Amino acid sequence: MLQDNGAPVILKDFLNYMETIKGKSANTVKEYYYDLRLFLRYMKILKETGNECRDIDEVDISDISIDSIKSITLSDLYSYMSFISRERDNNANSRARKVASIKSFFNYLTNKAKLLEYNPAQELESPKILKRLPRYLNIEESKKLLASIEGKNRERDYAMITLFLNCGLRLSELVHINLNKIKNDTLTVIGKGDKERTIYLNNACKKAIASYLKVRPVEGVKDKNALFLSERKQRISHKTVQYIVKKYIKASGLDPERYSTHKLRHTAATLMYKHGKVDIRALQEILGHESISTTEIYTHVDSQQLKNAVDSNPLANISDEDE
Repeated sequence: MLQDNGAPVILKDFLNYMETIKGKSANTVKEYYYDLRLFLRYMKILKETGNECRDIDEVDISDISIDSIKSITLSDLYSYMSFISRERDNNANSRARKVASIKSFFNYLTNKAKLLEYNPAQELESPKILKRLPRYLNIEESKKLLASIEGKNRERDYAMITLFLNCGLRLSELVHINLNKIKNDTLTVIGKGDKERTIYLNNACKKAIASYLKVRPVEGVKDKNALFLSERKQRISHKTVQYIVKKYIKASGLDPERYSTHKLRHTAATLMYKHGKVDIRALQEILGHESISTTEIYTHVDSQQLKNAVDSNPLANISDEDE
């Protein structure tokens, strides 16, 4: 668990609960910590002085007790939301995450720790987030990306990008692929929340992995179970994979500022849904989404699909000249 001697006991208890009982990842727990640390700093200043403080990042919250928390009202929460919007310039997504952290914290204090009788965050609404259509490569752009891969690490790089484009892997999932998790036409990965899921490998993936394994170093390898290795013969890092993907995106004539490893995940999901006619529930399983609402962003339709829909109307070719 994230250690900070400056955090109050009540916050540490909550973070321990989220990690050990709720099974949240280390990164998620860290986000809760940063969100709630700023929130408690603001509340301490508000309650003690009634004013906002420019040096809020220096405020000590180690002495915050449950009595301090009990004094927080819904009006105080609105004041904090105004602060992060106005002074911290947080966008709707950032504010929504902070609202989620606050609501989880107060739910824990009220329903699990039984330290609060009234939950002021119960009525706190999350800002409305406009869902953006995911950016992705079309089929021709994907082919150009694969065709641009060259150099002494061609087999490794080709296998990585092939897995991104075909399986919709997250960056962390690809980096942590182990040799003993590849069996025939299946691959087992560890997704968000340390949840395992099985992904079926198509012919392109199986061929790409087989070609790479023929040249993958064996002697002097530091992590013998890691599939993808760096120049130093250790498990390849997130940063290196990101650099490699950006390099080939640029080489294929695409904008490296617009596309990333995560956009390749979007590409796989969109192409599977659009061209493979993959069921939304099956796509949810492939991508490892906990909620189907997350998967639904890939059900967007493009202008060609809209045109095709209108053209498919049985009355599309009937005019007054035909009558």
